[in-house]
Amino acid sequence: MFDKSTKSEQECKKLIKTLEPFGLKTNPLYYGYKACAEMLMAKHVLNPFSKLSHFKKGKSMLENAINIDKNNVELIFLRYTIQTNVPSFLNYNQNQKGDKEFIINSLNTIEDIELRQIIKNYLKPRT
Repeated sequence: MFDKSTKSEQECKKLIKTLEPFGLKTNPLYYGYKACAEMLMAKHVLNPFSKLSHFKKGKSMLENAINIDKNNVELIFLRYTIQTNVPSFLNYNQNQKGDKEFIINSLNTIEDIELRQIIKNYLKPRT
């Protein structure tokens, strides 16, 4: 669902609605996904003020989720993917190096084989 939300506003809204019941305290990981979907909404709206509003709201939500669950590799990976894809003028790139190191050092602790492979593929140098 998350992958589809990167390409479709409808799928992004669907993901946000699906994750609505999950809060910061009840499930920081799902809250982190909701945060990323909120940031992705910026990609799907036209108004520059709406774009910035969605991005800032999602950024704040994601940082709060990471603050609650600092050692969650999946949350750190979500932030890393966002920071490596957003335009530099948004000034949301300060964690890239540390996040990448954390992710690489934590790869062997990830029990979900599919997630581990997704992360490995993402970290491969792009040509």
